[in-house]
Amino acid sequence: MVHLIVGLGNPGKKYENSRHNTGFRVVEKLARKLVISPDYNNKYYLKGEGKWEDQELTLVQPLTYMNRSGLAVARIMKKNNLSPEHLVVVYDDMDIEPGRIKIKPGGSSGGHRGINSIIDYLGSTDFVRIKIGIGRPPPWIEGPRHVLGKPGGEEKEDLEKGEDRAVQAVLELVSGGLNQAMNKYNQPVDS
Repeated sequence: MVHLIVGLGNPGKKYENSRHNTGFRVVEKLARKLVISPDYNNKYYLKGEGKWEDQELTLVQPLTYMNRSGLAVARIMKKNNLSPEHLVVVYDDMDIEPGRIKIKPGGSSGGHRGINSIIDYLGSTDFVRIKIGIGRPPPWIEGPRHVLGKPGGEEKEDLEKGEDRAVQAVLELVSGGLNQAMNKYNQPVDS
């Protein structure tokens, strides 16, 4: 089975180290680990193809910006004749503390605009999500400013650990299945 791993984020240097680009960074880390090179021949997404334990993987970074992620995802799924059960989306979540991840088999968008876009374009909520916690901002900082901001210090370290856990979770999901990955990675992080 082909696994389509989509990391959400915004293209460009301006957003590179933002909290909102955690999905992009996970896909980049996966590509480095699996020695997968990106294909730059598409205006809607970057993609790379490879294998993990005899499973085919396609890694994708939409270039349509977060709020229009569904456009890129729908295009690559249609081009490759894939259904939502092949899709794994990796993205940031303010309702989870930094450093923790949560794997979920479907459901609502939880207000995440990138997920909203994917649901709208696919007409389905039946795809796996790997959420990486970025935590809530203090009351004086609005949500959009928080997600587009760049973490520092301990928060940055926690976020990097969460991204590394998400990389391992993707590989676990691909080789061992959804339930095994959820059982292993939906637990609180040990201090």
